Amino acid sequence: MLEVHDKINVTVSKDTDHPYLQGFFAPMDTEYTATTDTMQVIGEIPKDLHGIYIRNTHNQVHEPLGIYHPFDGDGMLHAIHFEDGKAEYRNRFVQTVGYLAEKSAGKSLWPGMLEPHLATARGWGSIGKMKDNAGTDVIAHAGKLLATMSQGSEPWRLDPLTLETLGVDAEINQKILPRGIASHYKVDVYTGELMFFNYGEQYPYLNYGVLDRQGNLSHYVPVELPGPRWPHDLGITKNYTILHDLPFILDEDLLKKDIRRVRFYDDRPARFGVIPRHGDNSQIKWFEAKPCFILHLANCYEDGDWVIQDGCIQLTTPGKPPIGVQGNDAYEKIKSNLNKHKAKTQMYRWKFNMRTGQTVEELIDDEVTEFPVVSNENMGYDYRFSYNTLFHKDDWLKVGLKRYDMKNGDTMRFEYGDQRYGSEPVVAKRVGAVEEDDGYVLTFITDMIENRSECLILDAKDISAGPVARVILPARISNGIHSTWVEGDRIHAERN
Repeated sequence: MLEVHDKINVTVSKDTDHPYLQGFFAPMDTEYTATTDTMQVIGEIPKDLHGIYIRNTHNQVHEPLGIYHPFDGDGMLHAIHFEDGKAEYRNRFVQTVGYLAEKSAGKSLWPGMLEPHLATARGWGSIGKMKDNAGTDVIAHAGKLLATMSQGSEPWRLDPLTLETLGVDAEINQKILPRGIASHYKVDVYTGELMFFNYGEQYPYLNYGVLDRQGNLSHYVPVELPGPRWPHDLGITKNYTILHDLPFILDEDLLKKDIRRVRFYDDRPARFGVIPRHGDNSQIKWFEAKPCFILHLANCYEDGDWVIQDGCIQLTTPGKPPIGVQGNDAYEKIKSNLNKHKAKTQMYRWKFNMRTGQTVEELIDDEVTEFPVVSNENMGYDYRFSYNTLFHKDDWLKVGLKRYDMKNGDTMRFEYGDQRYGSEPVVAKRVGAVEEDDGYVLTFITDMIENRSECLILDAKDISAGPVARVILPARISNGIHSTWVEGDRIHAERN
């Protein structure tokens, strides 16, 4: 079966000179549903692969209002459901209020993150003037998907099987708006709880919350920070959540004039707040470390008195947004800011001693990687393997994967090939698996030479051997951001 679910009127100019609205980043205009009888499969889909791989995407529909940043586009989910050696693919827009309003108007009504001053209507996120695109992150929780944008979204819920937008929880919204839920929430699959944060330009500058197994807001507290920050991730362990106060700081004097400038202070320490999962501000234990910025963590866990945090550190100055810069100069600035090799993001470990207050830091690898992922059941607990993304040396293009053995230091890699660019992967453990890497690593890739997209299925134990199967998608898909894996036994169990 190959079905066109909907055709969208995309008004982005096909003659645009914006590098992140053309080529690999060109938006899609069609929502599809397809099964393996209409999709080419190279190799054989493993019969013990059961679940759904879902990736979020910033897929801009309308000609942008102001300078477009590739994190501004409308949220579109791509999902491929595996069961009994077969696959079913679908892609759907997240039907946010902003998306539907612009669809009705036939044009952009909100600016993006670089020119919020152009807003003429109430917006969303930490800035308060953006469209809620829900295009950055996605995770499965309480039987539904949760999709958000990095600056903070309303908690948009979707059906994991159909990708139908189910709406937002009004009761939760009343308590967490206008900031919503920022991307990089984490789920403890053993308790069913989801830990999240949001942030803003006014006091309190950070809030921390917990959703219970049923999706209800069970805990929500303000966190004291010295001023407005630009955090991006959090970590969880069995008993704690790790919050970030990094020296990437909004200029408060300019903010009073409605001007947003973010500055990296390399003379101020990074601070990490370890808070009991259901604790409050008075119970946070703060640890200092060398000045840095962090986009994404791999995992955190407890080891005796120590709380371990692994992720990709950025020691160089994060780029300043090209606010007020026009045309090609703005595009080059965006490109430079997104370049992981200029940022030198590297796998790193922080150790926080809850008894003595000591911080120990260690560089794990000097190769540039980012977007580290681990298996769902290891999130927040001791683990062995992290699967990180390799990047093109000159652009924000994902060109391969690198596996880290966090116990013995071994690494393994797989590169996609010439002009083949990937997505954030997921770890999909095989049915009945016991070992942590007994399963598969999945990723969507786009082949610019063949002008098509595929889902690669790699053996998690030996990614260097290349894919055991490739599923050719019905259309070429755009660059994506974050992904999630929903195990087959969770799909129906959590929905009931």
